[in-house]
Amino acid sequence: MRASLDQYCINVTDLERSVRFYEEALGLAVTHRIEIPGVSEVVLAGASGNRLQLAHHHDYSGPIQHGNGLWKLYLDTDDCAGLYARAVAAGAEAVSAPQHLEQWNVSVAFIRDPDGYLFEIVQMHTA
Repeated sequence: MRASLDQYCINVTDLERSVRFYEEALGLAVTHRIEIPGVSEVVLAGASGNRLQLAHHHDYSGPIQHGNGLWKLYLDTDDCAGLYARAVAAGAEAVSAPQHLEQWNVSVAFIRDPDGYLFEIVQMHTA
């Protein structure tokens, strides 16, 4: 039996603002849009093929209530500093600038998207 995690769906307050951010700042591509009663959704994919689904519930207004169930999402990249700078320039909240973690030989940075979701940007180094 095979299983894998492939797609995550998060609620957003402004669907088009979020789509612009994820396309322009993070380099994800829209694969399709879905309209169901009371909900508009957009699915985006990254280079790995894994997807992020953005959902806007028409009857909900106000900020996203994050609670404590979801801590952070990961972004795998070959340019941590470049992706961090592009995301911040596009309106992401800068949480932690890129830094090299020698014990794991990775560079990491943290941002928050327009709805406050925390992202860890990770660049793995070889050798």
